[in-house]
Formats: sequence, structure tokens, C-alpha cells
Amino acid sequence: MTKSEGTRPGGAGHDYDVVISGSGLAGSAAAILLARRGVRVALLERRSDPGAYKVLCTHSITANARPVLDELGLVPELEKAGAVRNDARWYTRWGWIEPHAAYPGPELPHGYNVRRSTLDPLIRARAAQTPGVELLTGHRVTGLVREAGRTVGVRAATSRGEREIRARLVIGADGKDSAVAKSAGIPAKQYENARFGYLAHFRGLPLHGGIGQTWFLEPDMAYAFPNDDGVTVLAVLPDKKRLPAFRADPEGSFLDFVRALPDAPPVDSAERVTKFIGTVDYPLHSRRPTAPGIALIGDAALTGDPLWGVGCGWALQSAKWLTEAVAPAAAGRSDDDLDRSLAAYARTHRRRLNGHQRLAVDYARSRPFNPGERLMFSAAARDVSMARHMYLFAARLIGPLRFLSPSAVFRALVINARHR
Repeated sequence: MTKSEGTRPGGAGHDYDVVISGSGLAGSAAAILLARRGVRVALLERRSDPGAYKVLCTHSITANARPVLDELGLVPELEKAGAVRNDARWYTRWGWIEPHAAYPGPELPHGYNVRRSTLDPLIRARAAQTPGVELLTGHRVTGLVREAGRTVGVRAATSRGEREIRARLVIGADGKDSAVAKSAGIPAKQYENARFGYLAHFRGLPLHGGIGQTWFLEPDMAYAFPNDDGVTVLAVLPDKKRLPAFRADPEGSFLDFVRALPDAPPVDSAERVTKFIGTVDYPLHSRRPTAPGIALIGDAALTGDPLWGVGCGWALQSAKWLTEAVAPAAAGRSDDDLDRSLAAYARTHRRRLNGHQRLAVDYARSRPFNPGERLMFSAAARDVSMARHMYLFAARLIGPLRFLSPSAVFRALVINARHR
């Protein structure tokens, strides 16, 4: 049920057990998962349009989030809506890495490519239909309600004026510029991204094998991801030294960049169906994901480099990790139990994502491959088993330590030695 005003009675002076700021991917997923475990949830969305969606996105849900999609029950709806399996191939100076080439081993796990204009309304509607969730549109968080050193609710601006919504736990799922995090004084560690990006959607843009392509041009990047309704998202992420040319002529510079790609898709024969969307400054940042009475999920807790396309997957995973940690305590009465649950979520978030973020921060300096990257990428271009190993890492199904394990490094050395 969608409402613009009103609350339901909670307990112990609270209107709800949990209030979530942001009804995008992370917020709606958390609302569904928490409500299924008996938690009363207010899901706040600053926009009044239930069909609102995030525009600047890679539109890719990596395979690490597939179990969350299964639990949410969204896979049949995504496939009915035309979501495309996000199989991938990557261009490097050693040739194409083809993890989905013929191989006697088991099929690789996959996620989906789907436009946010399809995905966001779908998951928001699923949240609104979930018993225990109340979707409140037109509610923009303007501050927090605090008592005895902890957060106990939010203040929200609505069309009828400001209102107060009290809850035992406030979840910030409101993006990299999170109003919840800023109101709570949770600082962000910010890291420069030396690339900028432009993207547009095209129809009638055939791709080799019908699967996504990524170009590692050292340091420039590009990708093409097929999505629902026959639409392909085409993006370029050049070094900032190219920025003056793009500012002077975004369309011409974009098309020239794509035409120059190795095995370039035939962009001139395709129909562009959106305007060019760009961001010239998109830093990476990380925040401590908890505070007394507060949890952050999705981009509010950690914003990676968009070139890796992992933001949607991490949004869904962080919603799942938080739910598993706090659901019993969020519906209870003990602040101590809730604080212990939040600490457990923070440990999981740090353990699962910090290593990935460190590597992304380093590569965001817009540099050529370092020796370790040259070793692994060249081996993956020469051997399908190494290509599959790289896919597991790119899909965030394994972490950096396993990707760069002694056995994997040794195998890469042997493959390259045999090639020479």
C-alpha cells in the first residue's frame, strides 16, 4: 500500500520498528526482507512518483546478488520483463577474455542486466505489497530524532509540512549523498576518481555473441550491456585528460570514442533512444555503516567505481546482510541487543567489501595495469579456466584473496610461460 501520510501504531513509543529512507533497490529489498521476518517497516521515498528510478547506473545486477533476487522472488518477474543474463567478455591488449567459451566445467552463475526504469518500480511495488511495509511517497528526510545519544526516528518534509516518524532503527538507503548519514554526522572517506563517464541507450546495436562487452584500454574504459526491450546501454569512461573535448562536444566525442574501440559495435547504424547522460566527477567513498540506532546500506555505506558495475549487487547484498543481523532485535525492545546486531552487520560489511573497495580505489587513479593485473589478465585471455576464475571475481563471487591466491598466481605464471 502506498500512502502520502499516516502511520500505524508500533510499540514502546515507536510508530514502526524500522524506518527506511529511500525506496530504491537497497531500501525496497531491506523493507521486504525485514517485513517477512515480522518487522514493521515505514519505507520513505522523497519522490511522489512510484515509477521513479535511478538514471545514472550501469543497469547490471552481478551474480553475487542472485541469491537475494531468488529470496525476494523477483527472478520470474525480471525474466518476464525481459531482463538479460549478464554474461560478459572483456577486451585487453592480449585479446578478448571469454569466460563463457566452451568448457567442460559447470555453467557459471549469472545475474541480470535490466534498466532501472524497469527494475526500480518493480521492486518498489513488491515492497508496497508486502504485509508489514508501508510505502510513504513524497517524504524527504530533513533530520533525525534523537534521545539519550541514539537515533529514534526521522523528521520528514511532506506536501502537508514536516512530520516526525519514530522507530527503533533508522536505515539510510538514500544513496551516496545520504541525508541520514549527513544528519547523523557519519563522515565519508572520499577517494578521487580520475575518470569521468557518459552513457546512452541504443536500440538495434548488435553485440558479439549477444552478450555484454567491456574494453580495458589502459587507462580508458568502455562497456556495452544488453538490457530489456532490446535496449543496449553503451558507456565510455575516459581519463579526465579527455574531459575538455567531451565538454566541448559530448555527442561527437562519445561517438568518436566508440568508433575507435577494437571490434567496435556498429553505433552509427543503431537508434539512440535516450539523451547522453554524464558525470564528470564521481568519487568513490566509504562510510562506517552503523551508529546507535542507524544502519547504512547500498551507496549510502559504500560507493564504488561505476566502471565495475557492482553497485546494484552490493545494494541487494547489504540489505540481506543487515536483515540477517538485525531482524530479531529490530522487532524487540532491547537497545543493547540492537547495538550488538548492528555491530555484527558492520563486521560483515567490512569483511565482504573492504578488500574489493581498496582495489577499486587504486584502479580509479586511471592508470595502466600493474604487474599483478598484467599477469592475471594476460593469462585469462589465453586460457578459459583463468577466464572463468576472473569472471568469479568480477561477479564478486570470490574475494581478492582467493582471486590472487598462490595457486591462481602460479597457474597464471605457467599459462603465460607456455604461451611465450
